[in-house]
Amino acid sequence: MRTSIMLFTRDLRVRDNPALAAACEAGQVVPVFVFDDAILGGSFAVPNRVRFLLESLADLRESLRGLGGDLVVRRGDPVAEVARLAKDTGADALFLADERSAYGSRRLARLRELDLEVSALPGITVVTPGDLTPASGDHYRMFTPYWRVWDAAKWRPVARTPRRVRLPAGVDPGALPDDLASGESSPERAPGGETAGRARLAAWLDEDAAAYERVRDDLAADRTSRLSAYIKFGCVSPREIADETPEAFRRQLAWRDFHHQVAAAFPALPRSDYRSRGQRWDGQQDAFSTWQEGMTGIPIVDAGMRQLRAEGYIHNRARLITASFLTRDLGIDWREGLGHYNHWLTDGDIADNAGNWQWVAGTGNSPRPNQTMNVLRQASRFDPRGDYVRRYVPELAAIEGGRVHRPWRLDDARLDYPPPIIELDPPANSK
Repeated sequence: MRTSIMLFTRDLRVRDNPALAAACEAGQVVPVFVFDDAILGGSFAVPNRVRFLLESLADLRESLRGLGGDLVVRRGDPVAEVARLAKDTGADALFLADERSAYGSRRLARLRELDLEVSALPGITVVTPGDLTPASGDHYRMFTPYWRVWDAAKWRPVARTPRRVRLPAGVDPGALPDDLASGESSPERAPGGETAGRARLAAWLDEDAAAYERVRDDLAADRTSRLSAYIKFGCVSPREIADETPEAFRRQLAWRDFHHQVAAAFPALPRSDYRSRGQRWDGQQDAFSTWQEGMTGIPIVDAGMRQLRAEGYIHNRARLITASFLTRDLGIDWREGLGHYNHWLTDGDIADNAGNWQWVAGTGNSPRPNQTMNVLRQASRFDPRGDYVRRYVPELAAIEGGRVHRPWRLDDARLDYPPPIIELDPPANSK
């Protein structure tokens, strides 16, 4: 019987996992996850994501055991560990998800040098980067034409869940490490794993998905999917979700795929301007620190930054507001903001986050790079009663209604809240 290795990376699930399904159909399979020291020593190794990863792997292990197999855990260089497992088990084939990040592409190239038949199958995105290309180049630079072809494309069929995982005898599964998740994490972070992700998906489909177009920007309602971390780690399948969700949400999945195809063509996306617009960053470090702490004196900005730290998550509309304030109002480099987001976000998807930050900063794929958000207008429009602000900025909980967005206009010296670090609107009695 043929023996294959299934290398899990960013596809930590058993449902709709084309690589796992193909490996199981081929015969015996060694499902393995390698804790890569090159990643653990980099920006990935932040407490929120490490803890979410460990929970996701524990859940994946239970699912594989329920199918008769197990999750083999190793630590080191993934290429060396795969080679070692292949030698120990007699495996002659390797299956994994086709990940087109700069690191994922380098890893795949090295894996193809092994004496193994390597199959890289889709599963990270709905549409694999490079599958859709314009006649004029290697990738789409604007979202709208990409969305048109993405929505009309024929997607791959959803893969069947394996009925059985046949693990070769004598393989030591290894233990999940307990020494990786050091440092402060968000106390209200979502739990990791396919089980939790599918439960969250089912609840959202039942309660809020149909109203997504109408409520997704309502900050106080908090009726977004909250699926981003589960999609980032592959605990739920973006392809499967695309079949079950309304067009407005499919459009968000298409945005994610769009940024992944941009990053595949421009690997420097997290580090360099996609479209250079000169040196425009003149913000001060003390202003950046104030923004990080959620103490800018601009309630809607501070609420978003405090949600980020408390939950390892930030509402999408608040992401746009806080990023715009940092880059457009404070004049601070988008890379500084991206770094802070990546330190706290459980859903820290490199391509998607970098693409969105560059879009807001005017250096990315926006068709209107000079467009600037009016932070206070955004607050009045998307948190008109101020409930989102009061939820995350308790110092202002006693201020009723929309007045909470401009506490500097109130004649109340008892407020234990800082004045705004910059003036966004004139005093109430001015013209």
